[in-house]
Amino acid sequence: MGYFGGCDVGSTYTKAVILNEKGEIAASTTIKSKIRSEESAKLAMDAVFEEAGLRGPEDLSYLIGTGYGRNKVPFADENISEISCHAMGVHVTAPEVRAVIDIGGQDVKGIAVDTDGTVKSFAMNDKCAAGTGRFFEAMARSFEMELPDFSKLSLKARNVIPITAQCTVFAESEVVSLVGEGKPVEEIAAGIEMAVAKRCFVMAKKAGATDSLALTGGCAKNDGLKAAIEKVLKLKVIELKTDPQLMGALGAAEFARQKGAGR
Repeated sequence: MGYFGGCDVGSTYTKAVILNEKGEIAASTTIKSKIRSEESAKLAMDAVFEEAGLRGPEDLSYLIGTGYGRNKVPFADENISEISCHAMGVHVTAPEVRAVIDIGGQDVKGIAVDTDGTVKSFAMNDKCAAGTGRFFEAMARSFEMELPDFSKLSLKARNVIPITAQCTVFAESEVVSLVGEGKPVEEIAAGIEMAVAKRCFVMAKKAGATDSLALTGGCAKNDGLKAAIEKVLKLKVIELKTDPQLMGALGAAEFARQKGAGR
């Protein structure tokens, strides 16, 4: 049986997926990215080789690199942009999805997906960290909480305390002040989630979202953000059956399967 790999080297996390000939996931992993992209890619690929019971890259028919460090994936046959790979990953997971918002560690992308999983159009916000994974990490630090706990905090809120600052640094300072004043932490968290949801509005419009969309990236696991997006954008957030953080690597592996079949 042939195997096909995809490695998504992001600024914060590195993900890898191996598919078999049927397009089924044989192995997957997510690790914290190292300073050197090549080291991140090697560690992630070693993990999936072991899980799939493969010796190494020689057992792959085709390997595609994607993400921030896509040019540094050892033994990759080629690299493809993360925008295309996220679109394809979502397509193989939920073919009905036509609009995707990918919230990465340092940027936010809106992607319109065609019926065959290719990209119709996209928009990117990479000028400011507000609304990205790094932003949420900073907010969790302000609450002295782990990110998974912070992601559910706003769901307990009865009211919303608006966060007015648009910059991560100023927003963190504003949140610290509100916490110091004794404001309900769940209501502050709700304000944070609402602020990010509003920033996603433009991306959703540019992605052509009409009634629903899918979220990818680590922030797609943020339950408070999903609820805020549904409330602010009035769009249904489609739950992906596969880990949304793996979508880039999954899409890369699917491209590898398409290109490497018969090799």
